[in-house]
Amino acid sequence: MTDDHYLARGPRVGIRHFTAADRDEFTARARESAELHHPWLYPPDSDGAYDTYLRRLQEPPREGFLICAHDSGRIAGYLTINNIVHGAFRCGAIGYGAFAHAAGRGLMGEGLRLVLHHAFEELGLHRMEVNIQPANVLSIALVKRAGFRLEGFSPDFLFIDDAWRDHERWAITSEMLPPDGAR
Repeated sequence: MTDDHYLARGPRVGIRHFTAADRDEFTARARESAELHHPWLYPPDSDGAYDTYLRRLQEPPREGFLICAHDSGRIAGYLTINNIVHGAFRCGAIGYGAFAHAAGRGLMGEGLRLVLHHAFEELGLHRMEVNIQPANVLSIALVKRAGFRLEGFSPDFLFIDDAWRDHERWAITSEMLPPDGAR
């Protein structure tokens, strides 16, 4: 834990939890990034949608993180851990998105690694999974760089953009994660 509002810091970004005070910036970034996100994801882009999302992130099987750039403090992206299961499984499923102003700068990769370390060390999880549509090459490249392995294919896995979409299943365990600074 750091001595500021971040849960963890890297060279260029820090991760912290969502708050109600983030609503205006988050929804503005989501609207600005609609073209980048389509057809892969639809983050909350209105006050009501954000408030509903924030309430869901308070539920026990979830954790939500904002990835913020140190140079500006702006939200570069976000990552959620959903369906957290403890006990013998100790697993979570992640979802994430970069915002257009930060895309292609490596900030999401740094933020992803910070969240993985937090999940494995602070939350006590052992395995993280992510499901990605096969044509989403940027997202696949992100998880490959972080050390995830391809584990399978799930046809008609998630209902996105008015259709059931196929997804590749990628995963990483705590033993696979390089130490801080190794990637």
